[in-house]
Amino acid sequence: MPGLDRRSFLVTGIAAAGAVAAAPATASAAPTPSPETAGELASRGLRADPFTLGVASGDPDHTGFVIWTRLAPQPLAEDGLGGMPKRAFTVQWQVYADESCRRVVRAGVAEASPEWGHSVHVEVDHLRPGSEYWYRFRVGPYVSPAGRALTAPDPLSFGGPLTMAFVSCAQYEHGYFTSYRRLAEDHPDLVLHLGDYQYEYTRNTYVAPGGNVRDHEGPETMTLANYRQRHAQYKTDPDLQAAHAGAPWLVVFDDHEVDNNWADEMPERPEEQPTFLERRAAAFRAYYENMPLRRTSVPRGIDMQLYRRVRWGAMANFHMLDTRQFRDDQGCGDGYKDCPEAVDPARSIMGFEQEAWLLDGFRRSRARWDVIGQQVFFAQRDNNAGPAKITSQDAWDGYVASRQRVTQGWIDAGVRNPVVLTGDVHAHWASDLKLDYDDPTGPTVGSELVTTSISTTGDGADSDPAAHPFLKINPHLKFYNNQRGYVLTKIDRDAMTADFRVVPVVSAPGSEAHTRATFVIEDRVPGVRQTYLRPLDPSIAARREMTAEDMVEATVRQETERP
Repeated sequence: MPGLDRRSFLVTGIAAAGAVAAAPATASAAPTPSPETAGELASRGLRADPFTLGVASGDPDHTGFVIWTRLAPQPLAEDGLGGMPKRAFTVQWQVYADESCRRVVRAGVAEASPEWGHSVHVEVDHLRPGSEYWYRFRVGPYVSPAGRALTAPDPLSFGGPLTMAFVSCAQYEHGYFTSYRRLAEDHPDLVLHLGDYQYEYTRNTYVAPGGNVRDHEGPETMTLANYRQRHAQYKTDPDLQAAHAGAPWLVVFDDHEVDNNWADEMPERPEEQPTFLERRAAAFRAYYENMPLRRTSVPRGIDMQLYRRVRWGAMANFHMLDTRQFRDDQGCGDGYKDCPEAVDPARSIMGFEQEAWLLDGFRRSRARWDVIGQQVFFAQRDNNAGPAKITSQDAWDGYVASRQRVTQGWIDAGVRNPVVLTGDVHAHWASDLKLDYDDPTGPTVGSELVTTSISTTGDGADSDPAAHPFLKINPHLKFYNNQRGYVLTKIDRDAMTADFRVVPVVSAPGSEAHTRATFVIEDRVPGVRQTYLRPLDPSIAARREMTAEDMVEATVRQETERP
């Protein structure tokens, strides 16, 4: 496909020349019309409940939030249209001040069109700061489940403590989404999804160590229809629906929403994907259609504005990054390597424009906490105890100068409490952050919390976190656990407390969650401090541990072994 680049490429049938005009229609707050009858809808081709994918909210500010749904009476339809006729439908929406959905405070109508997968994105405003609301949708006699959303505090107010959870890496085939259910039961105020919301592989391609417990529908996702079908399959999961309905989300993608380890306009295997730009445009469009994002994130061909800043009163700024769309290609390919290109100052993991945006955000911030929500490991992780530095080239270790510029940026700006949140690596980690990782005695200048996967790589196993050799090779690393779960935090003026939550198994549904460890980051004291560690089960402690070499190999394989 000669001559294609970001500025000129538009996918025929996906993003036509009128891409801006073709964006989803803005919802109207006009008087709500009388609902159509089931018979009237059936005559237009809608004969069953279209709310099979649940509801969601996202990107809150102090006046409102986005509410989302997508109509799909047959969600797994191969054409990606969810069993909907190829015509637009009017969707009524209401926002309530009470959980019983009786006190309507905002209402209106929106159009669900086939061009956008019959998705609905309503940007609700004129609400009270720091308040709790509920919402739902209606098409004719069909009424959606209700969802809960919150507005952020007034920009000049701290509000109360913020309960925030963050998650990553949910491979449908590898296990049940029990952690999403347990997260919903924790009643967070905000959820951050840091990438790998869905996976692109066809069934039996990416197999968990214990075997897959469910199957993907359809082929590997390449087309808009494929991605729509795959998102719909994930959204039919009741545990995921519960997590979406329970709180507003801030979402960013990583690689598997498109293709493993993609970088800018480069797929993992270029020789096998001459039409990667078409694939990327389809993936971006389906991602927007299925996420509670504002109209500022409507994709235009192969471009999508995903990095953004969300303010939670005076308590926190959330800087949500995009480390895929603008990065330089991995310098020495994927995997763990000793790579000279990793230190090249001309390379960036997020592009120089996004770097400048982030540093400007640091300079302007007056928040108590500056939280950087992003995808891949930020701190250095050398897997070699000798003089060689062997690190993951897909993470910030493959873009050392970029990491140093960002770290120096928050130091120079006097950011009060910088905290990096990370997913991707399918295990819990906690780390102090340094400007110079080669000097372990140097000052700690920030903190990193890393969530394990929801289900990717299957059940995993518990172990003594101190036994992992990475913690000895990299003394700034403070915690490791290889079970599935999520991180639940409480953010207030004096501290951020992080509970590393785990479930024993995902190969069967219904496990209870427990806290494996708790870390605290104190106001104006960079670095993580452990305050609780659940005792290791004696039967596990009695087993012979793997050798250090075996544990390093297993960790690298878990993070990098893809089809």
